[in-house]
Amino acid sequence: MRVVILSIFAAALLSLSFSSFSVFGASLWLFAWCGFIPLFIALENKSLRQAMFIALSCGIFFWAFTVYWLIHVTLLGQSILILYLSVYFAIFGGAVYFSRFLSAGRCLLFLPASWVLLEYVRSYLFTGFPWALIGFSQYRNLPVIQIADITGAWGVCFLIVLVNTALYLFLRKSAGIKILFFSVFALILSLSYGVVRLNYKSVWCNPKEQVKVSVVQGNIFQDLKWDRRAVSFIQSRYRGLTVAAAADKPELIIWPESSVPGLWGRDDLEFMQVFSLAGQLNTNLLAGAVAYSNQNYFNSALLINGKGIPVATYSKLHLVPFGEYIPLKNIFPFLETIAPIGDIQPGREYTIFNQPANFGVLICFEDLFPELSREFVKRGARFLVNITNDAWYKESSAAYQHCAASVFRSVENRVYLARAANTGISGFIDPSGKISATVRDALGKDIFVQGYSSQSICLAGGNRTIYNRYGNFFPVFCLLFNACVIISFLRNRYLLKPRA
Repeated sequence: MRVVILSIFAAALLSLSFSSFSVFGASLWLFAWCGFIPLFIALENKSLRQAMFIALSCGIFFWAFTVYWLIHVTLLGQSILILYLSVYFAIFGGAVYFSRFLSAGRCLLFLPASWVLLEYVRSYLFTGFPWALIGFSQYRNLPVIQIADITGAWGVCFLIVLVNTALYLFLRKSAGIKILFFSVFALILSLSYGVVRLNYKSVWCNPKEQVKVSVVQGNIFQDLKWDRRAVSFIQSRYRGLTVAAAADKPELIIWPESSVPGLWGRDDLEFMQVFSLAGQLNTNLLAGAVAYSNQNYFNSALLINGKGIPVATYSKLHLVPFGEYIPLKNIFPFLETIAPIGDIQPGREYTIFNQPANFGVLICFEDLFPELSREFVKRGARFLVNITNDAWYKESSAAYQHCAASVFRSVENRVYLARAANTGISGFIDPSGKISATVRDALGKDIFVQGYSSQSICLAGGNRTIYNRYGNFFPVFCLLFNACVIISFLRNRYLLKPRA
């Protein structure tokens, strides 16, 4: 019973750090800095099998608490995903078991490195699911996340587990004060870097080069989006919001993912209305649309200039498995029953839109994959756009968990990011990761409300961050460190083994 309570407690603390709740106006990201400690205590003096099973149980509770909103889409798919993601917790339990054979100093670095490696593998294996990386829990903790322009989100993940491990070793294993001092020093060093970066924002953006952008949040319920009876209602909603936003004289107005209720390439009437609107307002309009070409469907972003002429299209490169396509459906046809999906084809090009300035678009959960935003910036994007539709998940923490990824993409590349979401969160994220404006109603609610927000954003200069240049080198360092630790352990164990 004690082990079960500790596992649930650890899962609850870690999950709450991702929640949209707050206590006395403060978010709960602080829980991540101690959330692993109950799990470490639960794993004390356990066999390898027991440790992995306990950690697996903790993972099941954590993911059930964190992606509870997926039940609105698919119960079977949610259950399978939770079990799969919990396997990474189980492997981490094995790493905790192994760490008892290490010195306190090596353990202090081995466990954070192990967690980073597991989250990295989870982010790319089987097309990847980098949702709720432990570092994402800190997206509102601006001083801490500034190191992401060097290490990516991985450095923040490492730092959180490092502090958890140090506190555990100091409190439960009577480790020397050096262990605690090292972790405090690493934390202070990271915070100091963050403070410096927050005070020198202008290094990354040129205040003299700005564009005014408006993001529109239509708040169209999911069951209406593809109902042909709702076409006029949807068009009218977006027209009204766009006309209102145009009063701010933006150079670019952004609609969310699949906001046009029709197929680009087939439903000409619906799109002619959109083109006409852009021409009447004499402004550039970026609209999310499903494109139909050569009997294939694409999740796309369509740029229409101020003359009402479509000038460029970007089609989503990284599709959502079981959301937009079914992997291995020819081999396992039963997979089609897991979730309601479309039949979308991936795009092939990193399109850089050039009106009113160079920018790249991340569609839906593409903002979870840092290599996409890195590549857009490398190719000349001076700000990023994320268009998405989180209406599937109702009024839940999903929208906030998703927005956290966009925050890290801004910090990693030091660019502004404009976000247009069908039901929220829509707004602007500056290069420091600060959410500088969002669409809200009169009561301050920012999801499942309609509206728009306008802001002048600075364009990125020519400076590129270390992370943008070199990418995911930090997980490589973690891999090399852990490999050295394991090899050293095995070598010493073999050399010290008695021989006949």
